[in-house]
Amino acid sequence: MLSSIVDAFKVPELRKKILFTLAILALYRFGAYVPVPGIPFHDFATAFEDSGVAMTMLDLFTGGALSNFSVFSLGIMPYITASIIMQLMQGVIPAVGRWAKEGDAGRRKITQVTRYLTLGLGLINAIGYLLLFQSSAYGVQFSTEVPYWLTSVIIVFTLVAGTAFIMWMGELITQRGIGNGMSLIIFVSIVSRVPSAIFSSVNLTADTGMGIALTILILAVVLVCVPAIIFVERAQRRIPVNYAKRVQGRRMMGGQSTYIPLKVNAAGVIPIIFASCIIYFPAQLAAIFNVGWLTAFANAISTGWINWLLTIALIVFFAYFYTSMVFNPEETADNIRKQGGFIPGVRPGVATVQYIKNVINRVTLPGGLYIACIAVIPTIIFYFTGNQLIQAFGGTSILIMIGVALDTMSKVESQLKMHNYEGFFK
Repeated sequence: MLSSIVDAFKVPELRKKILFTLAILALYRFGAYVPVPGIPFHDFATAFEDSGVAMTMLDLFTGGALSNFSVFSLGIMPYITASIIMQLMQGVIPAVGRWAKEGDAGRRKITQVTRYLTLGLGLINAIGYLLLFQSSAYGVQFSTEVPYWLTSVIIVFTLVAGTAFIMWMGELITQRGIGNGMSLIIFVSIVSRVPSAIFSSVNLTADTGMGIALTILILAVVLVCVPAIIFVERAQRRIPVNYAKRVQGRRMMGGQSTYIPLKVNAAGVIPIIFASCIIYFPAQLAAIFNVGWLTAFANAISTGWINWLLTIALIVFFAYFYTSMVFNPEETADNIRKQGGFIPGVRPGVATVQYIKNVINRVTLPGGLYIACIAVIPTIIFYFTGNQLIQAFGGTSILIMIGVALDTMSKVESQLKMHNYEGFFK
């Protein structure tokens, strides 16, 4: 991995892309510390320390921007929520389903609708946070030198503009940088909380020596788990495919054997992100409406055994859902048939489709349970210990960081291979 990074910096085009990506991410982190105008920063920061578990988890995904009430307080969540809605709409609304099958033109339509939906959700969240932080729980008081309505409009506009800016930065990284921009923004948000979490872990107990020893133990366990997670992330179930020999003109074609690679965790970190959005959506609603029972419900499902069971169920569901969205057994079987291939021992047509479906179902279940355990077990440990480092280095965080890192490095390596390929012919 390190050699790939060094080689990437030797290529001018790749070096520009990497530096561009780092510059955009640095700009994002800078924006996380720029407070919106009209907010008493220190009073709000003090009040936020006593907020509920749901708000703490939302703050984790914004990289601390929410606790700072910065211009990026809404984070990437409105965009992720909009993406989830558009994914679900593909199976509900026929027009959206047709867009998904129209190639680049259809994807552009879906992207455009997702952007507008993101702004709408951002506006709702911004108004909700404004009302929540003015409630008795936080007691934010605006300056009387500026009219109340004008301050409110400025704050809401700034938060929505911040969401639009984050969305724009993510798309810029995807188009002109290296890796998926939205995933890298989430990655940076999580990593940014690690230093403060380490400091908190060291000072968790009165005995500093014990705190240091506990912190080192947690980091050692994380380092041991990383190779195991990478191993499972790269694990595949290979379906063999044979191609019959056929004569085309004077050439003998076919006669080869290959396979269809099915990853154990084909959905990656998407089920965790989707499940987190669903679970913490009531917290966003509670911020909007500021209703006591809704806030209590949001806190109830944000921690404890209800949260653990709900997280497992949603992750397994979204693992199946996302895998079905990205892998079509009917299309795969049809392509194999058109190319003169067959799966040994399986008849072409309906039998092949059913065989592929059965294999996908058998592979997806352990993959879904695997990422569910990765997400839930550290949460349970954090629930009983209260160590912030476990929360920052929880299973969800580790899986997101490893998944994004592997995806980014694979794209760097593919770019290097393309460069070497072109250089060979030059």
